[in-house]
Amino acid sequence: STDWKDQTDNVFPLLDEIIKTIPAAPVKEGIPKLQIVSLDYSSFVGRIAIGRLYQGTLKEGMQIGLCKKDGSVKKMRIKELHTFEGLGRKRVEEVHSGDLCAIIGLDNFDIGDTVTDPENPEPLPRISIDEPTMSMMFTINNSPFFGKEGKFVTSRHLRDRLMKETEKNLALKVEAAGSEDKFLVYGRGILHLSVLIETMRREGYELQVGQPQVLYKEIDGVRNEPVEHLIIDVPDEVSGKAIELVTQRKGELLVMEPKGDVQHLEFNIPARGIIGLRNNILTATAGEAIMTHRFNGYEPYKGPIAGRNNGSMISMDAGMATAYSLDKLTDRGIFFVAPGDDLYAGQVIGEHSRDNDLVVNVTKGKKLTNMRASGSDDNAKLPPPKRFSLEESLEYIQKDEYLEVTPKSMRMRKIYLDENERKRMANKDKA
Repeated sequence: STDWKDQTDNVFPLLDEIIKTIPAAPVKEGIPKLQIVSLDYSSFVGRIAIGRLYQGTLKEGMQIGLCKKDGSVKKMRIKELHTFEGLGRKRVEEVHSGDLCAIIGLDNFDIGDTVTDPENPEPLPRISIDEPTMSMMFTINNSPFFGKEGKFVTSRHLRDRLMKETEKNLALKVEAAGSEDKFLVYGRGILHLSVLIETMRREGYELQVGQPQVLYKEIDGVRNEPVEHLIIDVPDEVSGKAIELVTQRKGELLVMEPKGDVQHLEFNIPARGIIGLRNNILTATAGEAIMTHRFNGYEPYKGPIAGRNNGSMISMDAGMATAYSLDKLTDRGIFFVAPGDDLYAGQVIGEHSRDNDLVVNVTKGKKLTNMRASGSDDNAKLPPPKRFSLEESLEYIQKDEYLEVTPKSMRMRKIYLDENERKRMANKDKA
């Protein structure tokens, strides 16, 4: 309905008004000009170029020139043309200026390339893709629970899936990391990379990922780092806590203004300061803060930022967690596991109350004798375990830890599961 007082169950009036009010794209005659702004991928036809035809007409079988970034023009032929209809695509013989279309048959194209006349090429002003700001190590799952929950577990599966993703995920880059089963994946931030991890997890992949690392850049001999524009809306009474947490991470307060009963805060903060911040902000504000951020640019390095203050509690043995052992260790920190959970040696099962790592045995059961009357001992009253989402887990892990991701579980673990090996590698790093 066009009357706001009448409730409706669809958006047809809005769509009708858009068609009525917004003019159609102007028809421009001349040589064809289409800039590739997106791409798709099909296992049958390969990469598909997508863009809007600014001028002229394109036809199936037509020879075109592809204007590259270096100024060269490559001659190619259009195999198929598709326009977009509803949620799908419709094959057509020709498209006219103003149409959005998908082109099949172009090889080795990049975003920003121009499809034009091969004899009189006229490239459009080039658009650029933002560079990655963060990297993460992807590797196969080599934990003791390897292969129990996933369908795709080998390095070949992982490599093929990551390479397939680069065909359609424009801001993603993948590099080998010195061995056949490790890959450095570059993306636009934790959210960008976590979407990929969650997608792979749902598809049945098992993998492990390391702590996110921010990418630095040398500009005029000065070390620069990516800076994000951070916006937080928070209740007035806890705004001080939010400001303190952000400024501790080298955040610079730009705007502070009241909006109703909340404070609207805007900061510039290094991208590495965002890692782990969301969890701390939500904890400090009892979950009432609303936080968003976006890339702002590169600025000179702001200096070191203090990391996680607390160490990890690490499982000593493989087995099943028992309520008896967890109850005896509740004063040592917060647990991430519940009684009955399967564990392995080297798994991170909690957060230590102090700044050092603590190896604990939570698989030990109570020694029962016939000297006790049944029911004379109280049942263990345990606080509920702390559970993490994928993004929270990525923000939480340290440099010497991996996040194990499977279709059914997420577990934090030390890179080196054996305690003696961990100590040896720690001493090696200090030396």
